[in-house]
Amino acid sequence: MAGETLSRRLEGAVSPMAALVVAILAMSTSAILIRWSGAPPSVAAFYRVLFTVGLLAPLAFSRHGEDLRSLGRRDALAAGVTGVALAVHFAAWFQSVRWTSVAASVTLVQSQTLFVAVGAALYLDERLTLPKAAGILVALAGAVVMSVGELLGGALVGPRPLAGNALALLGAVMMAGYVLAGRSLRDRVALVPYVTVVYSACAVVLGAIVLAQGDSLVDYPPVEWGLFLAMAIGPGVFGHTVINWALEHVESSLVSVSLLGEPVGSTLLALVLLAEVPGAWTVGGGAVVLGGIYLTARARVS
Repeated sequence: MAGETLSRRLEGAVSPMAALVVAILAMSTSAILIRWSGAPPSVAAFYRVLFTVGLLAPLAFSRHGEDLRSLGRRDALAAGVTGVALAVHFAAWFQSVRWTSVAASVTLVQSQTLFVAVGAALYLDERLTLPKAAGILVALAGAVVMSVGELLGGALVGPRPLAGNALALLGAVMMAGYVLAGRSLRDRVALVPYVTVVYSACAVVLGAIVLAQGDSLVDYPPVEWGLFLAMAIGPGVFGHTVINWALEHVESSLVSVSLLGEPVGSTLLALVLLAEVPGAWTVGGGAVVLGGIYLTARARVS
């Protein structure tokens, strides 16, 4: 089919590891773009996904119509549910970035690697070994340090850091479901039809959240629409979509581990572009989180 042919061409021309590097660089800009935006977080999340659908849908219908028509009901439903999980991830994480530091939010949301390990053990028959469990416990300890350390130390970053950190962890759980589902479905569903269904379901849910909150969908200045489009092109097309392409070619554990580069990139960008210097507890706790995630990931791939 057309989608399979395109995937094979990309596989021959692009290294999955190189693609992951591009994806992480693109995704590292997301938190910065969210901070620059003055729109409500749910609105920014909605337009990011809606514009991503707008960029990909013409390709889906013009080049992958056969793939869309042949998409089975079960796979379409699974992709739709995956889109709902992605919507909850975005809604939680976008708000998290507004309430806590970029370093804490991005690091905690990337604890999804731990939840991927647990989910794979429960649903994909991957054994949860002692080294994996140890890595999970270390990372959870780091999450506790990040969540309460700065409160105890009196060096809070953000208006509601504890709530922001909790939302980042919720976003991590939803992201893990998204990665695990993507790994399963991408084995048999072509990339463009898959992400079109996932992103469309995600946009519907986010749109419902915006309406339920009573936020306006219009009346934003041109700079906001530019930021929405930048979110769609960078983190959307070159970030999440490339990640979904890579899930067909490499293990979900490797993709999950590669996402750990996002906190580093986002924190550095926040330091340069937002003059946001993370507190000592965030740096220390984040290092422990990353160390625990590394131990977990190493145990999974060894």
